[in-house]
Amino acid sequence: MRLLIVEDDKKIASFIARGLRAEGFAVDIAGDGTIGWEMASSVDYDLIILDLMLPGMHGTELLRRLRRKGANAPVLVVTARDSTDDKVENFEAGADDYLTKPFAFAELLVRVKSLLRRPPGTRNQVLRVADLEVDRLTRRVTRAGKRIELTSKEYALLEYLAAHPGRTVSRTMIVEHVWDESFEGLTNIVDVYVRHLRAKVDDPFSLKLIRTMRGVGYSLSEELGN
Repeated sequence: MRLLIVEDDKKIASFIARGLRAEGFAVDIAGDGTIGWEMASSVDYDLIILDLMLPGMHGTELLRRLRRKGANAPVLVVTARDSTDDKVENFEAGADDYLTKPFAFAELLVRVKSLLRRPPGTRNQVLRVADLEVDRLTRRVTRAGKRIELTSKEYALLEYLAAHPGRTVSRTMIVEHVWDESFEGLTNIVDVYVRHLRAKVDDPFSLKLIRTMRGVGYSLSEELGN
C-alpha cells in the first residue's frame, strides 16, 4: 500500500515515514500543501496523513479540494490544533480521523491500520483469484488453504496484482504503487520480486496465476501463466 504524508516539519515527516516504511508501506512525502495537492491529485494513494498548518495551501483546503474532486482515500489529520471547532471543521471537510500532536507512533499506526480496515466503496478486505486468497486486514495469504509466507514487498506486489485481477499492469505502475519515491524508478527490481512470488505462489501448484505480458508487464489471473 502507498501512503502520502503532507507535513512541512521535516523531522516529523521523516519520523512518521521511517516507522511506516518499517511496517512495509510505501511512503511519499510532500513538504507543503500545494505539492501535497498535486501529488494526491495524480497518484492513487491508499491513505493520506495530513497536517493543517501548511505553507502553500492550508490542509483543510487541500482536504476540501480532494473530496470535491471525488478522491476517497482515507485522510488522517495530524495537527497541533486540538480545539473542538477545528475537529468539527475538518471532519465536515472530509477527514476520516483526527490525531493531535504530540503523539506516539504506535497510536498513529493503530489509526492508520484502522482506517485501512474500513476502506471506501468497492475495496474488498479479502481478494480472491482462483484458489488464492489475500487478506488485506491481516496480510495473510493462502493458496488452496495452505499458508504462504511473504516478505513485506512480496506481499505488497501480490496485493496490487490481486486488486486488479486479469488486468495487465506495467512495471512502472507497480513501482509507483509498491515502492516509494526514493526508489528512483529501477523497474528491473519488479522482475526480481515477480520471480520470488512465483516460487512461492505458483511453483508448488499446477495452475499458474502470474502471467507475463512481454514488453508490457504482469497480470494475475486464472489463465495459465507464462
